Amino acid sequence: MSNNFFDNVEKQTKVNKEDIFKLASSVQNANLKDEQVLRQLIHQVAAMAGRQVPKEKEDQIVKAIISNNLPADLSTLGNMFKK
Repeated sequence: MSNNFFDNVEKQTKVNKEDIFKLASSVQNANLKDEQVLRQLIHQVAAMAGRQVPKEKEDQIVKAIISNNLPADLSTLGNMFKK
């Protein structure tokens, strides 16, 4: 991906692109079917973004990932996280 993409993400989210790369690297070998691993990942992403994730939303995200019930398109996925 181009640096321009990551520069835009960094500008919009205030998350350093090096932190995004570190996160992506740590997720590559993570067991995303392990609820504890998912919850740690959710907390890590929320901390990077400076946001709180309500318990109900965290439960919804974990359930969707474990059951492979994620939307196929990014727009729908983004809306799921905004609710």
